[in-house]
Amino acid sequence: MDIREYFKDGFVISTDPNKLQPEEVFAFLSRSYWAKNRSRERVVLCLQKSLCFGLYKGGRQIGLARVVTDSSTFAYLGDVYVLEEYQHRGLGKWLVSVVMAHPDLQGLRVWCLLTRDAHELYKQFGFTELKFPARWMEKLDPSK
Repeated sequence: MDIREYFKDGFVISTDPNKLQPEEVFAFLSRSYWAKNRSRERVVLCLQKSLCFGLYKGGRQIGLARVVTDSSTFAYLGDVYVLEEYQHRGLGKWLVSVVMAHPDLQGLRVWCLLTRDAHELYKQFGFTELKFPARWMEKLDPSK
């Protein structure tokens, strides 16, 4: 995988795994509704096993989008966030647009994600409610 960087108004999005700041990511996720119980070790493992798009300002990680994919048919978009003090500047939309345009993620048959409150953001990128919810199954372990 080649490393890509994108620049806009003093902000940087990078796919360089060496730039990721696991402590910053864990600090945010530990207070998010979707990952508040995720251990630091699991956060680090998620970052290592995913295609990550870090969002940075002045060298500090202020956001993230993480993709789990086979780069052929399927991708799961998760852990998308922008720190509160940087929200409402279009950075989340920019972050998702960079993810969706990444060359390794083109031509996939299925993208999926889970969200409680960002439906309008993702609809701008073609995400919809499940067309065939009866086909989807899940196995949840709420302790993780």
